[in-house]
Amino acid sequence: MSNNQIEGSLPRSLGNCKELKLLDVGNNYLNDTFPNWLGNLDQLQVLILRSNRFYGEVVSSGVTVSFTRLRLIDISHNNFSGYLPMKYFENLHAIKEGNGKKDKPEYMTDGSALGVWNYAINISFIIKGLKTEFEELLTIWTVIDFSSNQFYGEIPKALGELHSLIVLNLSHNCLTGHIPSSLGDISELESLDLSSNKLHGRIPTELKNLGFLAVLNLSQNNLVGLIPQGKQFDTFTNDSYIGNLGLCGFPLSKSCDNEKGTPAKFDRDDDDGMSWKFSILMGYGCGLVLGLSTGYIVFATGRPRWFIRTYERVRQRFAKRVKKRSR
Repeated sequence: MSNNQIEGSLPRSLGNCKELKLLDVGNNYLNDTFPNWLGNLDQLQVLILRSNRFYGEVVSSGVTVSFTRLRLIDISHNNFSGYLPMKYFENLHAIKEGNGKKDKPEYMTDGSALGVWNYAINISFIIKGLKTEFEELLTIWTVIDFSSNQFYGEIPKALGELHSLIVLNLSHNCLTGHIPSSLGDISELESLDLSSNKLHGRIPTELKNLGFLAVLNLSQNNLVGLIPQGKQFDTFTNDSYIGNLGLCGFPLSKSCDNEKGTPAKFDRDDDDGMSWKFSILMGYGCGLVLGLSTGYIVFATGRPRWFIRTYERVRQRFAKRVKKRSR
């Protein structure tokens, strides 16, 4: 039901659809709170609420199942707020355990009297910064997109237990605290976007363990210290880190101060020193020019007369003292 002009709220009767595996109501005008009651649907694998007017906190009180089979959840571009739902992340067993090794790709299909059919077709996600449409979805494809909302607080460490997660997007929120080192345990992660938040501290070196990471966006935060070097980090450009004035090291042009991992200060000090010296020289220069100009005007015009008379008296007294001393 995506890409329409549907208004109002989600009908609670959807909670009776016990075999529901996919719900896509993205890009509508739905105005509702998060549908916690859908957590009772233990077959639900895909939930897309993107680009609506959903609001409020995402909580799991009173829900017994809580999306245990959910593989793809996209609630981006809404007005959700509050802390990230740690209990939901802990219950995403399908992403925790994965599907194991498969001899061949498996798509999200279902069987019926008429044969096997794909129930996940023409589904679009923001993948690696670009909108991507999938004609079919693999069972191994896993996505969590909570971007462009008003979530605050810290990133839960429980996300590190989602070992089969491929895409994690928490960008454009109000998240604070450090980047948890547990994210380095998401071994299948290919895209990580934490940009445009209020995260601080260092980039954990554990992220170097993400051997499949192709896209990293940590821009527009308050991160500091040395950017991890080696492995996948050697492939990322400046765009991954812009807006973090405290970061240093490759690929940024700002070098680090020895082993401390802090930005070198010599550039700034030199700039400050040069500007300080330049200001002094400018002051001397302006004062000299002003003094010579004033003196020229005074002696050329003979004005003001009190200054001329005072100057003559001082000069005569000085001349008399010099004359007496010489005698």
